[in-house]
Amino acid sequence: MGEADTSSIVDDLLLKNFYAEVSEVERDNEVVRILSCFKLNAFEYLNLPFDSSPEDVKKQYRKLSLLVHPDKCKHPQAKEAFSALAKAQQLLLDPQEREYLVNQINAAREELRAKRKKQLKKDTASKLKSLVDEGKYEQEYEKSDEFQQQLKLKVREILTDQEWRRRKMQMRISEEEGRLKKDEEESKEMWKRKREHEEQWEGTRENRVSSWRDFMKGGKKVKKGELRPPKLKTEDPNKSYVQRPVKRG
Repeated sequence: MGEADTSSIVDDLLLKNFYAEVSEVERDNEVVRILSCFKLNAFEYLNLPFDSSPEDVKKQYRKLSLLVHPDKCKHPQAKEAFSALAKAQQLLLDPQEREYLVNQINAAREELRAKRKKQLKKDTASKLKSLVDEGKYEQEYEKSDEFQQQLKLKVREILTDQEWRRRKMQMRISEEEGRLKKDEEESKEMWKRKREHEEQWEGTRENRVSSWRDFMKGGKKVKKGELRPPKLKTEDPNKSYVQRPVKRG
């Protein structure tokens, strides 16, 4: 048996002992903690520092998921908390998603460092100490709970801003897609009406041709101002004379 296998067995025993001692209240509290986390930061769901490795993510997920597993935890929202942990692990193990999140964390850290640098300019004693310690003073400060809390809040701020921009962009894309779809439908309707009109026109072609032929057979109509030959009046059976043609002047 290799060293890795032995280590895995020891970890399993430790976990079993841990869960045997965990009370129902502690399980419920963990469910509440998970569901109250900032939704855009997967590190918060797993309660991990921002520099945690993928292996740390897997180990922490295994621990917390067993803690709030619906079969072991009676909390009514245990299933929801369990799903949130699974999604957080998936994001942190995805290279692209992890890179995006780490980039936002680094941006937050740089903002805090810039702010800290401005503060040190006003505090001569802290500035001198920072210079003498060759950066160790700042390194220690960044490990402090104060800085970590500030970093956590700054990450939330940046992620919220990025998410809002993403949603606005998505709204614009949806609106543009809606407009294009509307234009396409209107264009289709216009061509449909045009095609129906052409079909209707073609359908009445024979009638129009027949009407024209009948018209031509019956002669042209006299235009206004043209002279027409006089019409002969027929005999009136009630009269004893024959009517003569009427001359027109």
